[in-house]
Amino acid sequence: MKKFFLAAALALTLATSNTSCLGPNNAFNQYNKWNNEVTDEKWLNELIFIPGMFVAGLFLWGDYVIFNSMEFWGADNPISAPAGQPIHVKQ
Repeated sequence: MKKFFLAAALALTLATSNTSCLGPNNAFNQYNKWNNEVTDEKWLNELIFIPGMFVAGLFLWGDYVIFNSMEFWGADNPISAPAGQPIHVKQ
């Protein structure tokens, strides 16, 4: 019986994985863009990013829970997309 539920859960996950509504994650992408451009040295950027992973998690959580949800329910996303990133178009 456990195998049946495991197989059903896996099938449901695979069946619905491409139908989810993902937002543009503008806040997280802006943090990522800043981290990639903070210095010209990739190793120094990495040293800045490692302790900043907690901050990156907060940005991602804010996008998932607050900003992308606002956009999904019809409001405008208050965080603008970073320069050079395509803007998410509502359908």
